[in-house]
Amino acid sequence: MDTKRTLVIGASGRIGEKLITLLHGNGCAVVAMLRDVNKGPQFFSGNGVETVQGDLETDIDSVFADCERVVFSAGSGADTSADKTLLVDLWGACKVVDAAKKNNISHFVMVSSRGADNPDRGPMAIKPYLIAKHFADNYLIASGLPYTILRPGRLLDEAGTGFIGTTRPASPETQVISREDTASAIYHCLANNNTIGQVYELYKGATPISEAFDAMLHKRH
Repeated sequence: MDTKRTLVIGASGRIGEKLITLLHGNGCAVVAMLRDVNKGPQFFSGNGVETVQGDLETDIDSVFADCERVVFSAGSGADTSADKTLLVDLWGACKVVDAAKKNNISHFVMVSSRGADNPDRGPMAIKPYLIAKHFADNYLIASGLPYTILRPGRLLDEAGTGFIGTTRPASPETQVISREDTASAIYHCLANNNTIGQVYELYKGATPISEAFDAMLHKRH
């Protein structure tokens, strides 16, 4: 059993909920941050998942109490305005980085996006979002915190396969991955410190998740 307490920010999102299900189901200590603890997914209350109230647009320092790791999987959502992209995806993420640093977090996993490396090359429709992710990622890297940054392709609501690819496909139509496999990739990173200090893109693929991450490490060394 993994006794390190992991704070999940974005817990009520579709990736966050799947990750918490995975962590809790494997006996890991997990804390779900919710804007309203009374409106969390039914799984949380029904299975005794610890919840804490927190809002990225206000003060969040207190939600880190006794946590050793943090996952940022929050997002403003595709249907929100540009101000929410700034407040959540950029400013909210930076606030979490600052709070994590104050609380000596030992591993910060950031869920970013394909295209955050160079927003000029990404889809114009989501360019403000990619810019927000770009600067949030760089803020985390510059913070000195032990980090892993994951940049999944377009997210799909389909069953996970346990197999991924970490090289961007040539065709934008195939630059996709399920939310379930993304959650499994986060879980792998939390359990493996050799992913610290690394940035990975995530796509559908034919390689088991653990082997895909190991292959990237070998390639870089």
